Amino acid sequence: MKGLLMRSAATGERLEMIYLSNKGEITQRIIHVEKVGEESFKAYCYKRRQSRTFKLSNVLSIAPMRHHRRGA
Repeated sequence: MKGLLMRSAATGERLEMIYLSNKGEITQRIIHVEKVGEESFKAYCYKRRQSRTFKLSNVLSIAPMRHHRRGA
């Protein structure tokens, strides 16, 4: 997972993440990683429209953003 986060930080690639908040809420977010630390990472969250710090241990799923085809 750290490799994917570091690649996103280097390339600006957006990622889709399912995250467990400290309040126990599960959210789906689209992010762009800014900095990766030992136990957390900082990323711009498009849902909240601001930079946020996320705990690595609370990430339930993370993957490169899927590109949706537009109807023909």
